[in-house]
Amino acid sequence: PTGPHPLYIGTYTSVEGGGDGIRVATYDAETGGIKGGKTITGVADPSYLALHPDGRTLYAVNERTKGTVTAVRLSDHQVLGARSTGGAAPCQLSVHPGGRWLLSADYGSGSVAVHPIDGSGALGERTDRVVHNSPEPGPGQDGPHAHQFVTSPDGGHVLAVDLGTDTVYTYRLDEAKGTLTEVSRAQTRPGAGPRHLTFHPGGRHAYLANEVDNTVVVCAYDPDSGRLTPGDPQATGTGSGTNYPAQLLVTADGSYAYLANRGHDSLTRYAVEAGGARLKLLDTVPVGGDFPRQIAFSPDGTLLFASLQKSSAVSVFHVDRESGELRSAGEPFASPVAVCALPL
Repeated sequence: PTGPHPLYIGTYTSVEGGGDGIRVATYDAETGGIKGGKTITGVADPSYLALHPDGRTLYAVNERTKGTVTAVRLSDHQVLGARSTGGAAPCQLSVHPGGRWLLSADYGSGSVAVHPIDGSGALGERTDRVVHNSPEPGPGQDGPHAHQFVTSPDGGHVLAVDLGTDTVYTYRLDEAKGTLTEVSRAQTRPGAGPRHLTFHPGGRHAYLANEVDNTVVVCAYDPDSGRLTPGDPQATGTGSGTNYPAQLLVTADGSYAYLANRGHDSLTRYAVEAGGARLKLLDTVPVGGDFPRQIAFSPDGTLLFASLQKSSAVSVFHVDRESGELRSAGEPFASPVAVCALPL
């Protein structure tokens, strides 16, 4: 559908030049053009956003020393309250597909948390929290740093990516109690610094962006056991300079994958081969700004949004369905310290 669609933009409210809350903009689904809007205030440091499956509630981390997560009703932008994660500096969150549980990752404390979601979309008190006490932190790390907490495509497992311990932990979530039981863990190369895991829609493979050693890894995934098996590290196409890969996206048909490169300020395009088992590096495209912290597709997959943290802007690309090629939709949209863009 054409016409204006909502775009929610996360920021840091406690840094110089940062925003005042969650920015509410709109984008044109055909042109990719973004227009400014209002701001949902009363949400501190909303550096990552996630939508409830029913589309009625938005969730944000509050990336502060005493970590919290906040729910916002989208019909009137009413803040429904915040709950403690029990940890420090939450940096990512996701909603379990059933819509009853919020999963969050605390970077500062290396922990993950579960909160119940009631019928109104509001959050209840935390039902579980797990700290990644083992294995030992990787080279150059001062402790565990949980960076992502996400559900597998089959819905049977939830996986936590920890940059500090070079490990991806697989848990079973008790959907009645909201408690976690570890069932498996996958270790990357020491010092890889895994940041973000993205599943292929086929459900048998996932792709891991490693922030510290500037690689991506294709992982095999067994839905029955929840076991993730990382393969060999692959190049990001960014050369030998410092890069810090941020996030991978995979198209809905499983044909192409894209990697955000914060040092190279680019997007790497891969062809997905062998039913998800291989990534073939195709090219890199300049992202149009500085430090692409996060990327997201529009719901129909025809647009890709990149949050440019150090440029305080969001850039937009048209995605060619056949070739996977990216074409700029125009000048980036200015937004204070843009660290997350969620198009609806």
